[in-house]
Amino acid sequence: MTLEQLIAFNLVLFAAVLSPGPAVLVAVQTTLANGRRAGIVTGAGLATVAALWTLAALLGVDIVFTAFPWAYTAAKTIGAAYLLWIAVKMWRGASEPLELQPRRRLSGFRRGALVNLLNPKSMLFAGAVLVVVFPPGLAPLDMTIVIANHLAVELLFYSVLATALGSRGVAARYLRARGWIDRTAAAAIAALGLRLLFDRPGRVSD
Repeated sequence: MTLEQLIAFNLVLFAAVLSPGPAVLVAVQTTLANGRRAGIVTGAGLATVAALWTLAALLGVDIVFTAFPWAYTAAKTIGAAYLLWIAVKMWRGASEPLELQPRRRLSGFRRGALVNLLNPKSMLFAGAVLVVVFPPGLAPLDMTIVIANHLAVELLFYSVLATALGSRGVAARYLRARGWIDRTAAAAIAALGLRLLFDRPGRVSD
């Protein structure tokens, strides 16, 4: 593995992380609703599973989906159903009083982890990037560097995002516009879930 390959991986990774998706939407909504710390914890769950998907791609687990299309279809259906469940719950909760009791940190971590765990597109995208950027048969040390790099980039991104959105001024503006924001986020997550559900099995995208 060369430095140029690692830089190329990071460039693609930054573009993927910054693109709108269920992970970013959940991180933003969690931070605005429950504060900076909850956003960081949720981001840690998202980042951990995203890095694990990259590990799975490096180990060739994507071959299973290629060999057994039904396994991909099953994973995709479960992931889409979970995103739609999040969207419905978020939409219904938009008109309810905001829950002020602090949630357990594990709850936010678990929610972030489930969002990425039940989205096989994350793994397929990681697999496609890894095939293009890195040569086959990476050494264990190189694989460790790639995984640690991915985890660090995502943790940094979600920490910065939660810090920026965790100010009192932003929180106050969110509370005034919460209903519209939550319903917009719910609609976007539902659209992503439907897109995941009806995408062709062979299509790979972030």
